[in-house]
Amino acid sequence: MRLGGLGLLVLGLWAFALHRHLLRRLLAFNVVGTGIFLLLMSLVGASAMPAAHGLVITGLVVALVGTALGALLVRRLEALESRHGAAFRTYGHPR
Repeated sequence: MRLGGLGLLVLGLWAFALHRHLLRRLLAFNVVGTGIFLLLMSLVGASAMPAAHGLVITGLVVALVGTALGALLVRRLEALESRHGAAFRTYGHPR
């Protein structure tokens, strides 16, 4: 489980650095979060397993809400871009 979590973490970081599209970056960020959750569960001993499950489930709920908020923000940026033209397409980098 540790190797899988580490693999997902590295894959998500690689995808986050590679892609410029905001929705793909949001998905890559979710892959990083999943890798971190797997690493956390693999590091927990048998005696602390119920507490770890509670923390990971809480983290998943927070990640779901963060993903929904991120998707709404990406949608809003795309709407502004389509309404105002290519001025917003640089994502903070002046032309």
